[in-house]
Amino acid sequence: QVRLVESGGGSVTAGGSLRLSCAASTSISSINAIHWYRQGPGKQRETVAHITSGGSTNYADSVKGRFTISRDNAKNTVYLQMNSLKPEDTAVYYCAALTIIWYWGQGTQVTVSS
Repeated sequence: QVRLVESGGGSVTAGGSLRLSCAASTSISSINAIHWYRQGPGKQRETVAHITSGGSTNYADSVKGRFTISRDNAKNTVYLQMNSLKPEDTAVYYCAALTIIWYWGQGTQVTVSS
């Protein structure tokens, strides 16, 4: 079983930055991929980015060039650096780990005001 705990959310004005963390209860080097998802108010959950155990990354078009996903295997933590934030980035951000099944964190709120 994998427990994921997100942190780092908060409120910022447009153009600001936040760094989200996703701390895992187990070695992330054994996890196939760790994803960041988000769900904005009245919207469906959408993928933001993911990073594989080999370090490959992928981003949603809406965040390319602004967000960076990274991992620190020694700390069993995955990060999401978010720069140039826009009001439309407002959402609850979740990390999820894909092993044989999916594990999800509880989410962290990000609010971007104009």
